[in-house]
Amino acid sequence: MADGNIIDIKKTDLNWPSQIMKIQPIDFQWQMEDPFIFCAHHNDDYPEGNEDQAIASPLWGRNIGSDFSGKDGWSMYHGETVPGFPAHPHRGFETVTIVLKGVVDHHDSKGARGRYGNGDVQWLTTGAGCQHSEMFPLVNRERGNPLELFQIWLNLPAKDKFALPAFKMLWGEDIPVTEIAEGNGKKTSVRIIAGSVNGKEAVTPCPDSWAYKKENHVGIFLLRMEPDAVFTIPAGTETMNRNLYFYEGKGTISIDNTQVSSSNRIKLAACREIKLTNGKEESLLLLLEAEPIKEAVVQYGPIVMNTEQEVRQAFMDFQATRFGGWKWNRPDPVNDVTSGRFADYIDGRKEKRE
Repeated sequence: MADGNIIDIKKTDLNWPSQIMKIQPIDFQWQMEDPFIFCAHHNDDYPEGNEDQAIASPLWGRNIGSDFSGKDGWSMYHGETVPGFPAHPHRGFETVTIVLKGVVDHHDSKGARGRYGNGDVQWLTTGAGCQHSEMFPLVNRERGNPLELFQIWLNLPAKDKFALPAFKMLWGEDIPVTEIAEGNGKKTSVRIIAGSVNGKEAVTPCPDSWAYKKENHVGIFLLRMEPDAVFTIPAGTETMNRNLYFYEGKGTISIDNTQVSSSNRIKLAACREIKLTNGKEESLLLLLEAEPIKEAVVQYGPIVMNTEQEVRQAFMDFQATRFGGWKWNRPDPVNDVTSGRFADYIDGRKEKRE
């Protein structure tokens, strides 16, 4: 059984036998492959909030401003009263924020804002540069405020790193979900954030995204497998990168006669059809796949470029322009508690969801 050990299988030719190329443990931040740069899985059991949608409980014993402790089942991150990530800059890539539970408030330096959660996805192209804040308001005062989300960073090729910043909401009710039962009637539910499965295609992302062109074969899929479910991942191309992240489950999954437990990354041979067989417990997985961009990646914190000089220039540009400044009265703004799910875009468009 693969459990906490790194298995590395080198691909030498198309006749190598295993569907699995590597198994590696995952923690808060996960090992990524081109064109994916970063993925964090936040799972916080926040308590009730106060009238300011902030933490009502005492914050003793935390490193306020940089709290990743998980104390009492939750972290403040860079927030001081409301948990989350106050205003910070980005350039050269995209963030894909998938919220499974809870609420996120977005504000940015271009004047856009919104509130999304409970199944919604925000696709943000940072491009030439923008500041944004991602706060986790505690909208419930009489009960807890659980939050679970993935944030995935998707690189941009050099030709698109200076695209105009933009974001698009993929509202939960518009995101396709398909249920597949292979043979024994046990179901695998697939939530399609990017790509297509079983004839269903994801909502189109921002137009400057690497995922916008179908020939880049970008797939972001959330899988929920019932006990004993079987699911087959179709063969991709010889050049794709494909990684399966088994992030939650008490049992195992079987791939190519190998039993894998949860909290593992499984690098798969993308050119092969992959059969997943679940064990006796429900399993939750994230599948990321795409053609690689195949360019140099130089990252320094929130800046992702192709050269060190471009990274230095990005910080100089931010010092000079603040990437459009900050139009809000605080670095960690939150929307009104009654605002519900909405998006106000840079071009003046407004969307409202119940």
